[in-house]
Amino acid sequence: MELEDIYRRDLNLLVALKVLIEEGSVSQAAVRLNLSQSATSRVLGRLRDLLDDPLFTRQGQRLIPTTKALEIGQRLDKPLESFRQLLTPSDFDPYHCDEHFQIATTDYAMQTILPYALPKVYEQAPNVSLEFIPLQHENLFRQLSTEKVDMAICRPTGSVTPLHQQVLGPVGVLCLLSKEHPLANQSLSLEDYISFPHAMIAISDGVKALLDNALVNQKPRRMVLRAYHLEAALAIVDKMPLVITVPADLAYLVAERYDLVVKPLPFEFTPFDYSLIWHTRCDTSESQKWLRRVLKEECGKLIQKRIEDIGLG
Repeated sequence: MELEDIYRRDLNLLVALKVLIEEGSVSQAAVRLNLSQSATSRVLGRLRDLLDDPLFTRQGQRLIPTTKALEIGQRLDKPLESFRQLLTPSDFDPYHCDEHFQIATTDYAMQTILPYALPKVYEQAPNVSLEFIPLQHENLFRQLSTEKVDMAICRPTGSVTPLHQQVLGPVGVLCLLSKEHPLANQSLSLEDYISFPHAMIAISDGVKALLDNALVNQKPRRMVLRAYHLEAALAIVDKMPLVITVPADLAYLVAERYDLVVKPLPFEFTPFDYSLIWHTRCDTSESQKWLRRVLKEECGKLIQKRIEDIGLG
């Protein structure tokens, strides 16, 4: 039987059959089904027509199910229990969750924010699996809707309506210099920033536009490198007096590890917000709400700590 044929049948009749078998009485079944006794008798008549079987014989006040009724009743046990569980609200327990989540994110977030949230995610839900894919700003809505990405972490380049958005926290921008750089022990001036060879690491097009706007009346920088990962800049940092512009969190993470000097930008720049973004289709899912809550709490705490440590707040 095709699905559309099943749709045309009154499946409530099968629930009534199960109750009639359990009660062995039209009147008692009527109480459980919240029907009158006459309405329950009519239901029994419809069942007999649907299943082409008398289903019950009467023995005094009791209804005795036929062999076919008992067979159908046994076969109904599993699907009815599945429907019962499906329709019964239950508290979500991440420990037993084994879902697969797909998250679109920027290289910056993948390098500097998410690794610090992952321990808490897997501590609470050891059976989940996470897949991180590159975020596409120009196709963000499509990624979260038709491509079924569960959520995104980024700095939106414009309005995300009708998507949902929750701010994780502000992110600033800093500079990194080699300890052998001529300015390693001096203040970095605006003229220095513009004139020295320059690298830009893990800076999105949107953030680059913010930096360009802040320098709109200045000479163009001598940009020698733009890359997603710091390793490219580290390969040449000892070959030229490079000024490396990076998100503040990345500077916070790598300066000591790679023996680099952190310098503030020599011009006014307002930190930008990083956000968690998702589609309405994921809004009410208990597992999705749990994952968003963990990411918000852990990433938010991390960003706030770095703001305080770096002195951006």
